[in-house]
Amino acid sequence: MSNALAFVVRVAVVAVSLWVATLIVPGIDVAAGGTVSQALTLVGVALIFGLVNAVLKPLIKVVGCPFYVLTLGLFGLVVNALLFLLVGFVADGLGLPFTVGGFGAAFVGAIVVAVVGFVLHVVIPDRIDQR
Repeated sequence: MSNALAFVVRVAVVAVSLWVATLIVPGIDVAAGGTVSQALTLVGVALIFGLVNAVLKPLIKVVGCPFYVLTLGLFGLVVNALLFLLVGFVADGLGLPFTVGGFGAAFVGAIVVAVVGFVLHVVIPDRIDQR
């Protein structure tokens, strides 16, 4: 797959994962009008999600390494929830109708997005191994 197609697949997977989170998790909502508007909002939020994870998550892992070790990785769940809250805040700041209702919703939402994203990446790989 080309790099552009792989990028589109990754964004689509995150957007679908976010959509599933809005269906399952109370407190995570897309308040856009129609289906197309909701889909475009989810794609925009998926782009923000990817940007936040690409920029901040590695920095937090380096700085918070002792906490990851001390808690046997459970600190990662808290970090993911806080990053999910940040994504909701940034989306709201950019005028996207995507809301995260608090830490609890962000915690469960981050888990849902991770699990659904994993399953979708298994079903729809974004790259082909060249072995």
